Amino acid sequence: MVLLKPRPFAIRFLISASLRSRCRSLSSSSSVFCNVSRSPLLSKNRASLCTGGVGSSGFLVRNAAVSTRAFMSTPTAAEAVHESSGSKAYGSEQIQVLEGLDPVRKRPGMYIGSTGLRGLHHLVYEILDNGVDEAQAGFASRIDVVLLADNSVSITDNGRGIPTDFHPATKKSALETVLTVLHAGGKFGGASSGYSVSGGLHGVGLSVVNALSEALEVTVWRDGMEYKQTYSRGKPVTSLSCHELPAEMGARQGTCIRFWPDKEVFTTSIEFDYKTIASRVRELAFLNPELTIALRKEDIDPEKAEHNEYCYAGGLIEYVKWLNTDKNPLHETVGFRKQIDGITIDVALEWCSDGYSDTLLGYANSIRTVDGGTHIEGVKAAITKTLNNLAKTSKVIKEKDISLSGEHVREGLTCVVSVKVPNPEFEGQTKTRLGNPEVRKVVDQSVQEYLSEYLELHPDVLDSILSKSLNALKAALAAKRARELVRQKSVLKSSSLPGKLADCSATDPAEAEIFIVEGDSAGGSAKQGRDRRFQAILPLRGKILNIERKDEAAMYKNQEIQNLILGLGLGVKGEDFKKEALRYHKIIILTDADVDGAHIRTLLLTFFYRYQKALFDEGCIYVGVPPLYKVERGKQAHYCYDKEELERIQSTFPSNASYNIQRFKGLGEMMPLQLWETTMDPERRVLKRMVVEDAAEANMVFSSLMGASVDVRKQLIQDSARKIKLDDLDI
Repeated sequence: MVLLKPRPFAIRFLISASLRSRCRSLSSSSSVFCNVSRSPLLSKNRASLCTGGVGSSGFLVRNAAVSTRAFMSTPTAAEAVHESSGSKAYGSEQIQVLEGLDPVRKRPGMYIGSTGLRGLHHLVYEILDNGVDEAQAGFASRIDVVLLADNSVSITDNGRGIPTDFHPATKKSALETVLTVLHAGGKFGGASSGYSVSGGLHGVGLSVVNALSEALEVTVWRDGMEYKQTYSRGKPVTSLSCHELPAEMGARQGTCIRFWPDKEVFTTSIEFDYKTIASRVRELAFLNPELTIALRKEDIDPEKAEHNEYCYAGGLIEYVKWLNTDKNPLHETVGFRKQIDGITIDVALEWCSDGYSDTLLGYANSIRTVDGGTHIEGVKAAITKTLNNLAKTSKVIKEKDISLSGEHVREGLTCVVSVKVPNPEFEGQTKTRLGNPEVRKVVDQSVQEYLSEYLELHPDVLDSILSKSLNALKAALAAKRARELVRQKSVLKSSSLPGKLADCSATDPAEAEIFIVEGDSAGGSAKQGRDRRFQAILPLRGKILNIERKDEAAMYKNQEIQNLILGLGLGVKGEDFKKEALRYHKIIILTDADVDGAHIRTLLLTFFYRYQKALFDEGCIYVGVPPLYKVERGKQAHYCYDKEELERIQSTFPSNASYNIQRFKGLGEMMPLQLWETTMDPERRVLKRMVVEDAAEANMVFSSLMGASVDVRKQLIQDSARKIKLDDLDI
């Protein structure tokens, strides 16, 4: 996951532009570094985004422990306190009224999630979803997405086209209304709604994109006419123009939106990632089998241009097959589509013999519900209830007091559920969780009926699934002793902690951080170089177990896994995540910059993702970045984090300069003071925060890299090898 990127990565590092552009220089008497405050509030504006490494992206994270005293002693904080005491007047003149699209430009994160790469791509998704809504309504069959060389995006659909006639309430065209007025659209439901089912509910998607764009051009084809208008930062620049289409194009209809994101709003460089958008486009094509979506990236260099067309007539069944490409299924992929009380339920599922975790993906009106919701709850309840009933009916489970839990029956299951709801209840504009209570009932009922019928007609499939579920139950019982050890021993007592753990003195998990380091040698240096107040060190002995290929019993028997669970306070797999139970809110993986180090890092990430995925959602997992080179010239020492930085610092020396270059092969080679100054000091270090942007892609990456299928991994390596320059290999 960390080294190779054969497809758009769902897990992306957060990495600083300065990692590529600046060397860290150390003098024998003083250190020359970019001094960034420990306070997240003060360091936020200093973080920068870039595309680095193999196309991953994100934020620089430099701060670790937050010291109240340090925060209050800064000039910025002092000014804030002074300003607060001097601003006692509070009257009507202090009440601001934001009009039009000003609220969007004032607080863009409220509407698109962030002003980084995630928010930038969210603009594309808002326009793309409008075209998908037209397809769901039965009026569009094709969408073309073009990433142009000038960093603008063009999205065209062949739907009905946005209405252009006069709107009586706003006294301007309907087109200008939906582009300039918040909460104006045709998706609010009711008799006057233009859509029976849609993902847009608040009427802010298109207007938000308009507000956050330096320029936006809209073209509408309908009723034999072509309409055009241009906008800038939410305001119309030209009036709505129209002309009649030629006779041969008279039947054309649809909408084309082309926009240039505003550089004043976004904190990162304006550069759209083809693979990130391709992931979302593929997803939408799976969810809408009647729709074809073409994605094209234009570039000044023709060799860098990319193009693909996505159309999956098999819908969700093809989606599940794609997710399980590198696994051994127990049966053919099955699924159904059904409509009850105006709600359309579409489900596909498959159990695999070599899977030890489940993958459940939920969608509502083609919007991915990352945090689940009532449709996911309905599927889980139905599967658990159905398999338990069939197990007892078929006498597979004879004891009345034994039941298979949801965790057991879902082991190895891949399931995708998509619902289309006329009046969905989402949480927030970003729509991460579905809340409709009626959806759970109809999904539960539908899945129970279909699954019961299918498994009764296919007893061999039922036997295979129940056998796997019972093996999961046996593995859980075999691991009961270890699980109870995790439950009962208080992580606050030193007697329950691993012997190799060097704990910190901080008692507040929000201030504490732990470094998981490779080997006793690096662990010794880290223990000596750390700040004992808030930094803990846990050395690992070699490589931990690859839990992608092992069941729960084997995992709990492994001593290194036990040390991680007990040391971090992770609790038991399958239980609800409780952040307050964590002993450290910042978990930093620190390994050597070689192949073995990368393998250990990937094994750890696999464990965290499969054992407790919520750690990524909460932003608790980080990767430390040690320097690769040390350049000594006289009394000065420069630390470089990659070859480019090394060449850059060498170019600053005179041609006849004498200097020495040391290549660090491992963390154990570094003295404790060096390790502190370059990798552990919150004021100077570089961290990568690991986040999950796409659960389906993340599942594919872990399965490909760490699963049992050799052919898939071999193909992944071959595809990635073609993108690597031989000169860049560090041999």
